Amino acid sequence: MSSRTSPVRFDEARPLALPLARAVADQGFDVLLVRDVRGRFTLIVDDRDRPVDDERRGHWHTDLTGRLGPYVTGRPLVLASELFTADSLLASPRAVPDVLRPPGGAGRVRLLENTVVGEDWARVSTPAPEADGTVTHRTALYGFKGGVGRTTATAVLARHLVDEGALVLVVDLDLESPGAGALLAGPDRLPRHGIVDHLVEAAVGSAEGLEIVTRADYSPLSGFGELWVAPARGRGTDGVPYGYVDKLNRVYADLPGSSFADRLAGAVRACEDAVALGDSGRRPDVVLLDSRAGIHDVAAVTISRLCDLALLFGADNAQTWAGYGDLFAAWRTSGQAREIREKLRMVASMVPDSVHHSMDTYLDSFRARAYECFATLYDDVIPASDRESGPAALPEPFSPSLTDDSAPHDPLPILFEPGLIGLDPGTSPHWQDRAFVRAAYRDFLAAVTPLIMADPRLRGGGEGTR
Repeated sequence: MSSRTSPVRFDEARPLALPLARAVADQGFDVLLVRDVRGRFTLIVDDRDRPVDDERRGHWHTDLTGRLGPYVTGRPLVLASELFTADSLLASPRAVPDVLRPPGGAGRVRLLENTVVGEDWARVSTPAPEADGTVTHRTALYGFKGGVGRTTATAVLARHLVDEGALVLVVDLDLESPGAGALLAGPDRLPRHGIVDHLVEAAVGSAEGLEIVTRADYSPLSGFGELWVAPARGRGTDGVPYGYVDKLNRVYADLPGSSFADRLAGAVRACEDAVALGDSGRRPDVVLLDSRAGIHDVAAVTISRLCDLALLFGADNAQTWAGYGDLFAAWRTSGQAREIREKLRMVASMVPDSVHHSMDTYLDSFRARAYECFATLYDDVIPASDRESGPAALPEPFSPSLTDDSAPHDPLPILFEPGLIGLDPGTSPHWQDRAFVRAAYRDFLAAVTPLIMADPRLRGGGEGTR
């Protein structure tokens, strides 16, 4: 029994539970540590090939209850031999390995988190190919804090890629603060339905036949590109009130056989399919996902499951780095660091460039703080003597230097331009062609475009469609 007198708190529970799980695994048992929606733990021990005697079981039970206090369930220790569905639980794809456990231990330790929201932050995957084997490149634009110019950057990037000859679809996933639809298509060209409509209709099996995309009235410089928009909200049907808030209040529920994550992924695919049914008969080359800010399920699904590249927007301040630090730590502890870091790239938004505030000085500071933050996702250098040969060999460490301009932490800059404040594209024709807009986004576009268009899976082989 523990001699501590102060109660165990949430943040202490997992650091206390994992050593207990490792101690059981060191005795030759595979274990699954399950945390419920309240944060309480149950340890499941796979005893099917090796019985557990009562003395050992009682010792483990005492350790769990004594050390974790309120953060154990009413049944803190369960043997797999007592479970009817042991195989499905122990082999759950949602369970992740204990990343801090050295390889080659006697037993395996895995962790299964059950949460109300945010579970998809810990489930990294890549978009599935279409039936013909092609894959549309998807780029997510995300900011931990709002007000960093993410939606405007989405619009500028979309038009630029269209000018490069690509068929671009912009999907507005900022459901609580929609803006990309009206910004790119204009309020008079919105389709009758939006992403929110697809999410609520899919929950009742009635998502077929929705009008969810529209072609923007934008003439590209090349003459070959197209710009399509899938807004968060549609214009509605004449004579029928459009209950956007009522729909929004229902979209996030996980329903039997219809999780929010699956419905969101289905909505994005439906938008891509709808574009293919348009005048040109082409599927999008590039999809830009304008994600909601903050640690939210929309962003979790968008970054972890839907995109190939995630542009992380931020300003060089304490709020930005505290927020991304928490997010990166969650990816690290969930075992997803290797998969997720391949998708990430920082964007330094609203970068000052004046006599009093040098752009270079600002970016040097941004880069250093981003590097410190990203170190959570980078590998420590593994000594050559610790490496093995054969199937069990450790992967090469990914530990870029501070000055590596291709690393995820290296910032892609968007300059701060006072003219962008209060700019109303609806009343400013050809706003994207104005000199101050071009100056603000020049370096950003030059750096991002190759990251997107060089994707070898694009139908044009990375050369656009011109």
